[in-house]
Amino acid sequence: MSSTFEKYQEHLAGVDLLGDPIDDLVKGHVKGYTKKNGTYVRPHARVGDAVAPDPIHHPRAGEDGKQVLIKQPHHASQPSTWHHPDAVATFVPGGDVPPSINGVPLRAWRDHPQTNDGWDFVDGQMDDLDEPPFHLPPGKKASSGVVIQEPDGRVWVIHPTNAFGGYEASLPKGTAEPDLSLQANSIKEVFEETGLKVEITGFLGDFSRTTSVARMYTGRRVGGSPHLMGWEAQAVSLCPASKLYDLLNVWSDHAIAEALGAGKPPSQ
Repeated sequence: MSSTFEKYQEHLAGVDLLGDPIDDLVKGHVKGYTKKNGTYVRPHARVGDAVAPDPIHHPRAGEDGKQVLIKQPHHASQPSTWHHPDAVATFVPGGDVPPSINGVPLRAWRDHPQTNDGWDFVDGQMDDLDEPPFHLPPGKKASSGVVIQEPDGRVWVIHPTNAFGGYEASLPKGTAEPDLSLQANSIKEVFEETGLKVEITGFLGDFSRTTSVARMYTGRRVGGSPHLMGWEAQAVSLCPASKLYDLLNVWSDHAIAEALGAGKPPSQ
């Protein structure tokens, strides 16, 4: 019997991707707009976009041990996008990846921590980082994450499974666990959502969201592979900073993108 990985790859192999991916990704297109509820509507679909494949189960089980159905799976982008600094490269669970990107190998992080005690001392934390005290307003939860930057100027973005919470795309982050530091929590969340191993390089800022405040760090990829993303993500993309607003559809991520240098966000 074929594995879920094999079924996913066979399914995507039968999809005809139209147009030239680089040409479509580099061209400018109609501006998006923001709805009154705060949801950012992306620019219209490009000519090269393909019809979404049929629903399929995520290769990784959910937190309850049950299979997770991906209702509208993403397409993996063409290999020509992998090393092109102006292209959005999209990876799917169990899909193909190059041996390396920007000189850093893409391979499984096999000795990652298995317990919170292990995550609390995980490598990649920046002990001498000068970060301000974290202030949490009443009624809001703490969260933390990392904006993972590549040497070619691109940033790693996740596509939450089934657009959970209304997010078509977001930056890796998650609710802070009480027995982990915000740095350790952010490294753990990045791995669980993207399959990547990161090293923190700096403090980006604290960003207020609807129900939480997120402490965001900057970081670099030092290991792992996006094809091993956890069940919470149905795809992971490598996106030029200048195109972040094309993917990030919720206003609360726009402040993070602006702080990163992506330019002014779309009008609210």
